[in-house]
Amino acid sequence: MSDVKSQITPGMGSRETQSAAPASNASSGAQAPEPQAAPPSATPPSANAPDAVQGEAPTIGKASDIPTIVTTTTAVEVPVTVKDNKGNFVAGLTWRDFRIYENNQPQRIAWFSVDPFPLSIAFVIDQSLTQDTMAQVNNSLGALQGALASYDEVSVLAYNNGPKDVSGGFTGAQSHRLDAVLSLNKAIGRDEGAPVTGGALSGCSITANGSCVDPNLQVGHSAGSMEMNPAREIHTLNDAILLAATELSKRPPGRRRMIYVVSDGKEYGSKAKTKEVIHFLEQNKITLYATLVGDSARWGEGYLSRFHLPLQMNDDVLPKYTQATGGDLYAERSTNGIEKSYQKVAEEAHAQYTLVYYSHEPAIDGKYRSIEVRVDRPAKEVEITTKQGYYPTALDVH
Repeated sequence: MSDVKSQITPGMGSRETQSAAPASNASSGAQAPEPQAAPPSATPPSANAPDAVQGEAPTIGKASDIPTIVTTTTAVEVPVTVKDNKGNFVAGLTWRDFRIYENNQPQRIAWFSVDPFPLSIAFVIDQSLTQDTMAQVNNSLGALQGALASYDEVSVLAYNNGPKDVSGGFTGAQSHRLDAVLSLNKAIGRDEGAPVTGGALSGCSITANGSCVDPNLQVGHSAGSMEMNPAREIHTLNDAILLAATELSKRPPGRRRMIYVVSDGKEYGSKAKTKEVIHFLEQNKITLYATLVGDSARWGEGYLSRFHLPLQMNDDVLPKYTQATGGDLYAERSTNGIEKSYQKVAEEAHAQYTLVYYSHEPAIDGKYRSIEVRVDRPAKEVEITTKQGYYPTALDVH
């Protein structure tokens, strides 16, 4: 698989592939003309002249021949999902239908593809769910492989009181090893009942000859009252996402990197902060998708979860991740619904358009750069999902 960063000179296309351009166009179904031979102007186009940015055709390619760009600027890869107002994918768009802006400045699309990319998926399972919800997730895991293609690869991670890599790295999406890993790592979940750890009804911490000593002598007892001291729940979601992202950052170029989380979205007890993890995802071109389960999947729960009380557990941090990275979020309350969400996420990841442009900003300045993608369709008819921005790294510059 080729890299995105070293085959195309801006405005000139690939010298190795120019002669084969018609075949490439035919395979991807694109309507663009052959790449222009003249290099673009050294002066970035004006923000008032977006047509000038779109005037030159990009190189039309397939996922299997994504080029390596040789340039001293930053090459930015932007996956884009386009749906209609009924939630169906909009197919048949060409590079001419898209407009892309970085920091509100129009950018020329240098490379465009409609072909699906092979996926590298870090599948993260929340094992701190309640027992009934955990049972639904366990029963749904057999449907995961059916949603993926043979050229995809999967790593399985889980978290409760701390994250763990249960698959020991990536394996083929249709491999027997993945099936075994998913089968062997099903958890029981946590009991919903609140324990009574103090007072007359609590368990005995002091016994004599196997019998409970006077409850008034027990640790935590308060005379004349019953103390309710449930153990604090631990949901190390941020740490699990960071571990998954660290593994994905080592995958070779040319694969679509994504994290898929099945969780109730609760976060408490992680060492990593949400903003820090999002920053890492944006640096390493990682998109996060999620299926909300349990109480978090109830109607209206997502809205209420936006209001976070200080010093309390975050009820749902997953929308922050999906919005920042260009992923999507599904809410399901049944085993059948969770199984269908696997198919929806896989279809969405495989149905994306891929745009590549050269940033007009300095090659590496460490500053966040916003991205906006527009489609030449009425705003009421389409919904565009893509990442909100990125941080440049040395890996994007050659």
